[in-house]
Amino acid sequence: MSKEKKPVNFFIKSLVTAILMLGLGYTIYTSLIIKKEAVTIDQSNLAPDFTLQDLKGNEVKLSDYRGKGVILNFWATYCPPCEKEMPYLNNVYQEYEDKGIEILAVNAQEPRIIVSPFVLEKKLSFSILLDRTGEAIDQYKVNNLPVTYLINEDGEITQTISGELTEMKVRSYVESIIPN
Repeated sequence: MSKEKKPVNFFIKSLVTAILMLGLGYTIYTSLIIKKEAVTIDQSNLAPDFTLQDLKGNEVKLSDYRGKGVILNFWATYCPPCEKEMPYLNNVYQEYEDKGIEILAVNAQEPRIIVSPFVLEKKLSFSILLDRTGEAIDQYKVNNLPVTYLINEDGEITQTISGELTEMKVRSYVESIIPN
């Protein structure tokens, strides 16, 4: 009877080990490979242009902001790090708006009925854009939220930041894209 248990135990241990190895491999793949895909836009190229609607239904085109430094932030209301960084972005926007800085926060495919109350509750004063079809998300290869692109006055992406921003980080990043 003990001889029968050994092959079964060996099989179960081997199966568990294989499952754990697959899980570890998948975790490494998603954390290294997929995150790199989110930032594969050639940083020397112009930022891909898009036209999206703001919360009032106005069309907003990224290329209309040439001549300004733009913080382009992809976010969603269901994303805790996104929610945490919104007040930081708002504080920096209010301080740097007169210096030629714009913040365009592109919501990741949520309906206006969900986004509007969130924006009102947080008292956000920068532009909130609705990417209902995923057009901009696809153009920027966004896989994880939040993702932030720094765009200089010439419309070029100068830096890509994946993950949550602190207020100190936002302040240091915005200094690098203030127009001359």
